[in-house]
Amino acid sequence: MASTFLRTLEITVISGEDLRNDRRPIKKNAFAVVRTDSYNSRRTDMDTDGGSYPKWNQKLVVDMSMHAQFITLEVQCKTSLGDKTVGTARIPVSDFVGGYVPESYLHFLSYRLRDHKGERNGIVNISVRVKVPEYASCSRTELGIPLGMGVALGQRNFGGGIVTGVPVLCNYPGKY
Repeated sequence: MASTFLRTLEITVISGEDLRNDRRPIKKNAFAVVRTDSYNSRRTDMDTDGGSYPKWNQKLVVDMSMHAQFITLEVQCKTSLGDKTVGTARIPVSDFVGGYVPESYLHFLSYRLRDHKGERNGIVNISVRVKVPEYASCSRTELGIPLGMGVALGQRNFGGGIVTGVPVLCNYPGKY
């Protein structure tokens, strides 16, 4: 998949609340896994002290397809039998992409976790920011064009200055 079809997300997994394993509060060793698809996933470090209220405050950078509709966040805990999923949240991409805020806006979000039976099993708190690529600058000085170059305007009605053109594509009906 070409990089032009990916968005890069900065997801900070902040904390969890009221996490339970078979209706009993978990004791320790909780961690979170963020998945954007079957190929892109990241996990936090294990919180060994927080119990049912773990704090990770860990930033994960993960790529996401431009066409993705959800990302998945799982909270798991390490047990003597291996890693056990405590709860899962499916996060709609529309919660942090689109709308009336800039693409690089930092969103603070909380989601209800559901266990494998679909029952409520705690809350996870995250922040999400879409990393915006840095485009090459088009300023005159960075392109090597001296400030004195340009087309001088007459002094009649405009007060003088430099003409700057901006190409615009227009679809006007007619003979153009």
